[in-house]
Amino acid sequence: MSAKLLDGKPIAAGINEQLKQEIEALKLKYYSAPHLAALQVGADESSAVYVKSQINAAAKLGIEYKLHTLDAKSSQKNIEDYLDKLNNDKSVTGIILQLPIPKNINAKELQLKIAVDKDVEAVNPEDLGRVFAGGYKIAPCTAAATMELIQSTGIDLVGKEAVVVGRSAIVGKPVAILLLEKNATVTICHTGTQKRGVLAEHVKTAEILVVAAGSPGLIKGEWIKDGAVVIDVGTTMVNGKITGDVEFDEAAKRAAYVTPVPGGLGPLTTAVLMRNTMELFKGQKQL
Repeated sequence: MSAKLLDGKPIAAGINEQLKQEIEALKLKYYSAPHLAALQVGADESSAVYVKSQINAAAKLGIEYKLHTLDAKSSQKNIEDYLDKLNNDKSVTGIILQLPIPKNINAKELQLKIAVDKDVEAVNPEDLGRVFAGGYKIAPCTAAATMELIQSTGIDLVGKEAVVVGRSAIVGKPVAILLLEKNATVTICHTGTQKRGVLAEHVKTAEILVVAAGSPGLIKGEWIKDGAVVIDVGTTMVNGKITGDVEFDEAAKRAAYVTPVPGGLGPLTTAVLMRNTMELFKGQKQL
């Protein structure tokens, strides 16, 4: 079997076209547009790629975008104080904390510092609670993009064996919940699964496989079930090249659909980020 590449660009283009029209109308009527503030601590290479895509997307859509950078040696308190500054800036619509950040910094605590009404990635417990309970307006960007890509295949998810590798608050957990909403049968794998030596066993059952472990080549191509849908969220810089978590060439021989890295999920994730920014803007302006 030769897999069909799942390219997020066409879906992203559709989202962006709608957003552009909305933003142009807002500027004519209210003389204002959304403002996205990005905070980057240090200079991670893979993060820089995402930042570049955000800058380009915002410019094309007419969203004001400002990148705030702090030294990698910044203390937890200094970063939290900077987030407070952005929280209190009435001109800022949404705030995104670029990951990864230096290992000595508690990323979860920083994410909790972002005001709920400016939490463009929906990682605050209140926002995640809405995702888990249903009735949410925005969901974590990568998780939402993953679901858009899966649903673009037209595959009925009811009862399908879905395996999510990774349990982060911004990808693994929300993707699992969103798949449950579609009545898929969901298994979450993580470092404990790997340590026990049963990761391959679970992956081999997956009709829908989402991998967000941040571990290049973790998932072997030979583990992929024939006809599976494979979404590789991994974006780790290896020898100057962005590398996914799945052995792409071998996986593509077995899967029905697979995302290339880079280029599969990235453009769509950026589009969802811009859409979330617009949703926050409408909420703040009560539009």
